[in-house]
Amino acid sequence: MVDSDIEGEVTRGARALVVCPDIRGKRSGEDPEARLEEARGLALAIGIVVAESYIIPIRDKRPNTLFGEGQVQRITTDCELYEAELVIIDGALSPIQQRNLETKIGRKVIDRTGLILEIFGERAVTAEGRLQVELAHLDYQQSRLVRSWTHLERQRGGFGFLGGPGETQIEADRRLIRDRMAKLRRELEQVRKTRELHRKRRGRAPWPVIALVGYTNAGKSTLFNRMTGADVMAEDLLFATLDPTMRAIGLPGVDKAILSDTVGFISDLPTQLVAAFRATLEEVTAADVVLHVRDIANPDTAQQKKQVLAVLHELGVVDEAGQGVDAPVIEVWNKWDLLDADAREELAGIAAVDDSVLPISAITGEGIEALRESLGTLLTKGARTHSIVVPASDGARIAWLHAHGEVIGEEEAGADEHGPLRRVDVRLTDKEFGRYEMLDA
Repeated sequence: MVDSDIEGEVTRGARALVVCPDIRGKRSGEDPEARLEEARGLALAIGIVVAESYIIPIRDKRPNTLFGEGQVQRITTDCELYEAELVIIDGALSPIQQRNLETKIGRKVIDRTGLILEIFGERAVTAEGRLQVELAHLDYQQSRLVRSWTHLERQRGGFGFLGGPGETQIEADRRLIRDRMAKLRRELEQVRKTRELHRKRRGRAPWPVIALVGYTNAGKSTLFNRMTGADVMAEDLLFATLDPTMRAIGLPGVDKAILSDTVGFISDLPTQLVAAFRATLEEVTAADVVLHVRDIANPDTAQQKKQVLAVLHELGVVDEAGQGVDAPVIEVWNKWDLLDADAREELAGIAAVDDSVLPISAITGEGIEALRESLGTLLTKGARTHSIVVPASDGARIAWLHAHGEVIGEEEAGADEHGPLRRVDVRLTDKEFGRYEMLDA
């Protein structure tokens, strides 16, 4: 057992033992090895050195430690063997289980929720993201207040009682946390109102929105960079993007559209995190087209698709069959270049008869032009011809019609008390026509 600061913060470069509990009857349909690999990716995403990782089958969960006595001893021995100062349990631990494991193992122990919170805290950059992280962290922390009091005390410059805090001090800390959470919720509501205002302004701007969604590490940020040329973090890390990033792009038949890159989905995201970070996904509900980016070369790709569609269904983006409710959903089969010839041939046959599927490689650029063509077609689909009379001097409005629709004809249309008029015959989708009508709103 080492003399370590168990209550200390998780630090980059720390050596960790990653343990994935395989609880009988849970996570059916998921490959435990794939789950372990994801857990390793989560650790690497925050700069932790994974000294060793493995799966521990659990027949009966122990209420005090989750693992059996022999399994706890194995973890303790391996920590000494691999010089690990941190143990990551890829599952949920109760406050009692976490405290008991730390006491027995002599190392800091964090569970899946704690690890994801660490990642979110490091990667949140916008005001909303930071508020969401702190709120979720406090919600998680308040149930662990007994074991975490020393850390809170250090933050406040506390008195360092030798025997630990009394109940009165713990209750005071709980009140501080509750008050802080209430303040954060008020601030978050104000940020959301501002965000909604910005969203409405985008609707009036007006340009169509294309939202990229997908599992962590599916290649969304790489595709975003390929289509926009933007310098967005696209490391091979889980949760490389936390806050939505938006850029304007041009498409065939569409002068300008907004491409939105959002936080990646992950299996078994803890409930309190789903609620806290829901607003980061609200951009998807306002999208004109949703691009579901899949890592088609991942052995777990079918299960990942199921998890993404489940969240999109909760958001009201897709129906129970996985079809878009208010906007079309395109499945982008990314990492096509990583498939062998047989797999490519088989999947190409499927994609050939399904116009909602497009195979691409964001790295090599294969299929990107076909994706751009498909997006342009979708955004101009269902257009109807409108005869619109505008002041001849309103060059901006006439230019808008040329940019957002297919102008069939344009001619003089007499004059009114303000001056000459022009009639523009233009094909516009219903959504674009609605945007046009809001130009003066």
